[in-house]
Amino acid sequence: MFKRLDEIEKKYDELTEFLSKPEIIANQAEFQKHAKNQAGLADTVAVYREYKDILNQLEDIKGLLAEALDPEMKEMAELEQEELLEKKKAYEENLKILLLPKDPNDEKNVIMEIRAGAGGDEAALFAGDLYRMYSKYAENQNWKTELLSASYTDIGGFKEIIFMIEGRGAYSRLKFESGVHRVQRIPTTESGGRIHTSTATVAVLPEAEEVDVDINPNDIRIDIFCSSGPGGQSVNTTQSAVRITHLPTGIVVSCQDEKSQHKNKDKALKVLRARLLEKAQEEAMGEIAQERKSQVGTGDRSERIRTYNFPQGRVSDHRIGLTLHRLDYILLGDMDEIIEALISTDQAERLKASTT
Repeated sequence: MFKRLDEIEKKYDELTEFLSKPEIIANQAEFQKHAKNQAGLADTVAVYREYKDILNQLEDIKGLLAEALDPEMKEMAELEQEELLEKKKAYEENLKILLLPKDPNDEKNVIMEIRAGAGGDEAALFAGDLYRMYSKYAENQNWKTELLSASYTDIGGFKEIIFMIEGRGAYSRLKFESGVHRVQRIPTTESGGRIHTSTATVAVLPEAEEVDVDINPNDIRIDIFCSSGPGGQSVNTTQSAVRITHLPTGIVVSCQDEKSQHKNKDKALKVLRARLLEKAQEEAMGEIAQERKSQVGTGDRSERIRTYNFPQGRVSDHRIGLTLHRLDYILLGDMDEIIEALISTDQAERLKASTT
């Protein structure tokens, strides 16, 4: 482990020196490429250097304890040694996690797709709740949210909404949100006070750059049509909405939220590239990827990764057995406790796998 850490620190120092050269600074494309590699090593190097500082402090205390000390000084030194040994152990665990193979998509922006599942209008309203929750979370992280496509319902919900979240590490923190989300609450239209159960599916895709996915113009069909609003109402009399069909795979993407046909086409291509990248990665990973894809499911009430129970004010993530009784705050984007727990569980499982 420490040999690898020494190599990473050496590589980091080499990149730091390389990036200080005037000819590299002047070449922005080259600078950005190497700066990204350096940034990917920065956290590991910082923790490793702090760890080495702890080792040096332990050596100093070891030497101090070997000397003749009065009882009070010796007790203080032993207490400090004990604290440093605990820190050393914690840093070693952290370094093991930092050395785990990184998901190449972790630093990417994400494209999120939310679709109403079982439950009719109530499911569409819940899809809207989820969209606002993720938008608020992105805002809390100082990330940018961009609406790509939306299919509205008459009562203010969404049959489907697709949006991008731009920010460093967005995919690493949101990738575990893929799956069926279930809501239990009393709809405003329910006169008998009965609790209804509805669902929405969430898919989280890493943004694919043009260099990641090369789309042959001959492989796509582009249709132009008039956009429509809730209930089919026309909101734009010009033909600005765009539908792109990828002929080899049959994937269809529509975007109509911009008044500009050109902007709608660009957004549709972003979504298409993300879906093609996911498809390529699934095929490359075989059964493991197929299992991940199955998490999204069909939207049936029996499938779920998380339940939002309004009468009890709780959120339960069924994959890790976590229940929190602060639904209101979570729907306002206070999701860190859930996300951190999911990341920690994933890291623990991967650490266990790497030692067996």
